[in-house]
Amino acid sequence: MCGIVAYIGRRSARPTLLEGLKRLEYRGYDSAGIAIVNGTLQVARTIGRVAVLEELVEERAQASGPGSEAFEGTLGIAHTRWATHGEVSERNAHPQIDDAQLGHGIAVVHNGIIENYVVLRKYLEERGHSFTSETDTEVLAHLIGELYHGNLERAVQAALREVTGAYAIAVICREEPDVLVVARKGSPLMVGIGKDEYIVASDSSAIVAHTTQAFTLADYTVAALTRESFRTSTIDNVEITPEIRELESDLGEIDLGAFPHYMLKEIHEQPQALRQCLQGRIDQRSGQIVLGGISQFARDLARARRVIFVGQGTALHAGMIGSYLVEDLAKIVADHDFASEFRYRNPIVEEGTVVIAISQSGETADTLAALQESRQRGALALGIVNVVGSTISRETDAGVYLRVGPEIGVASTKAFIGQVMVATMLAIYIGRRRYLSNDTVAQLLRELVQIPDRIERVLGESEHIHAVTAKYVDRENWLFLGRGYNYPVALEGALKLKEISYIHAEGMPAAEMKHGPIALIDDGMPVVVLATRNSQYEKVLSNIAEVRARGGHVIAVATEGDDEIAGHCEDVVYVPDVPEPLQPLLTVVPLQLLAYHAAVMRGKDVDKPRNLAKSVTVE
Repeated sequence: MCGIVAYIGRRSARPTLLEGLKRLEYRGYDSAGIAIVNGTLQVARTIGRVAVLEELVEERAQASGPGSEAFEGTLGIAHTRWATHGEVSERNAHPQIDDAQLGHGIAVVHNGIIENYVVLRKYLEERGHSFTSETDTEVLAHLIGELYHGNLERAVQAALREVTGAYAIAVICREEPDVLVVARKGSPLMVGIGKDEYIVASDSSAIVAHTTQAFTLADYTVAALTRESFRTSTIDNVEITPEIRELESDLGEIDLGAFPHYMLKEIHEQPQALRQCLQGRIDQRSGQIVLGGISQFARDLARARRVIFVGQGTALHAGMIGSYLVEDLAKIVADHDFASEFRYRNPIVEEGTVVIAISQSGETADTLAALQESRQRGALALGIVNVVGSTISRETDAGVYLRVGPEIGVASTKAFIGQVMVATMLAIYIGRRRYLSNDTVAQLLRELVQIPDRIERVLGESEHIHAVTAKYVDRENWLFLGRGYNYPVALEGALKLKEISYIHAEGMPAAEMKHGPIALIDDGMPVVVLATRNSQYEKVLSNIAEVRARGGHVIAVATEGDDEIAGHCEDVVYVPDVPEPLQPLLTVVPLQLLAYHAAVMRGKDVDKPRNLAKSVTVE
C-alpha cells in the first residue's frame, strides 16, 4: 500500500512521477520514494509527504553540479507507502532494491502483501542474499534478482509463480533501460497509453492529465512496456489481449477548486452527484426504476428468498440501510455483514440467496473475497461500486455503478450517499416486482428526485452546524444515537468523527444506550440524536430525556417544522421532511459537516487522516 506511479516514454520521468504521487496522496501514506534508470539506478526515499521527497530529489540533483543527469531519465517508478510490514522508516520505504552485491540494479514498488515472504526470505538468505529492510517487498525484489537472466519480464513472471498473496508491482532494472514491467493480483493497477509513452498508476487520477486511453490489469497478468509497444501475458507467459477503454474522469473532477479540502468539496458535490446517480434511472411517467445493469436478473431478484449486503466501514453502513430497505419495501429477508467476517464464518448460502457487495473503489480486499466466497456457494452476486472496470465490478454477475464521480477525501461522503441512493432504488425496483403498488412507487419516486434539492437546503445550515460543533469540539467522548433507518446513520456519524478529528465516538441504537453505555454519560457530554419525525419518534424523545437526566447535552437532527424538539435538547439542526425510508439521505449530511468542522477546529489533516488509506486492498 498505497500508491504506485510508473513511467516509460521520451520525456523526463521525474516530474510525471512526482505529479502522479501528489494526485495519489488522498489514498493515505506515511513515506514516499522514487527510482529512475539512466545508465545507473538512482533511488531516493523519505518519511513524510511527497513534498519532502521532491525537495530531497532536487537537493541531490543540485549537489551533483551543473549539467548533472541525477534523477534525469525517461524510465522510472515511484510510490507512497502505508506501512504493513516494518515500521515507518526510510529503509522500509519503496522502491525496494535487490541485493547490492548479487543484484542487477532491480527496483520494485509494491502494493499488497506477500504472505509467504518469511519462507522466501529464508531461502534467499541461504542463497547468500543480504536484506536491509523489514519489508515483504524487498523479498520480492531479491527474488526477481535471483531469477534474472537477462530478461526482466521472464524474471518477474517466474518470481510471481512463487509468490502467495496480493500484489500490484512496477519493476525496473538498470541492465534493461528500455523496459518497464508491471503486474497485478488482487490490488488495482492500470496502464495509461500515450504517444510513445505509458503511465502506470494505482488509479486514474494519476493518469488523466496525460491520456484518456487505458487498460486495467487483470489478476495474474504481467505487462512488459517499451516506449513503442506493450505485451501482456499471464504469469505463465500465455499472451493475452487487454480491453482498452476511455477513462471517464477528468482533471476538473479531481481539482480542489475554491474549497479548502476535498472532503468539504465532496460534501457540497452530493446534490449533483445524486443527480448523476439518478439520471436515466427514474421514469416518473411510467412509475418505474430503470437499472440496466441488473435487468437480466430482474426475475431472480423478485424470487429471491434472502438478500445479504456485505462491505466494510462506511460501505457496510450503507449496506445496513440497504438491508432495512429491502425488508421494508420488498418484503424479502435481508441482512448485512462485515465482509471480513462473512467469508470466514462458513456462511449459509441457500438457493435464492443474493449477495450484494458494496465498495467505493471496487477493490476492497475483504469485500472482494466475500463476494468470491458467495459465488462459489451458489449465490447471485451483485455489486454496488463507483469505479468503472474495478475488480468487484468484473467479479459480480451484475451490478449498479454509483456514478458520483471520483472521491478524493479518505473519509467517504458522496460515495456513501450514492451507495444509499442505489440501495434505495434497488429496493424499490425489487419491491415493485413483488408487493409495492404503482401509487406507492410513484410517490417514492417523486420524493426521490427531490432529494438533491433538499440536500442543498441542509448544506445551507453549515455555518449553524459550525457554531454547534464549536461548543463541544474539546470534548473527547461523543455518543450518536438513532433508531430504525437512522441507526446506521448514527454509526456513520460516529465513524466520520473518529476518522478525521480523532475524537472517540460511539454510534448505537438509541434503545441500546440504557443497557450499559448510559454509564458513560456525564455532565456536558455531547450526544447526537437523530430525532426525525418517524415511526419511533416518541421513543426517541424518551431516550433524549434519559440522556439529559444524566447531564448529557443533546444535539438533535430533527424534521423541519418540529418546534417541540427544541424544548428537549440543547441544539437542533433541521432537515426537510421526507418519507422514513429516504431519511438517511438527508440525516447523514449534518453529521458529515459536524465531523468536518470538528477536524478543522482541532487542526487535523482532514483529507489524509493518520493511519488510514482510501482503498484498503489488503486483509
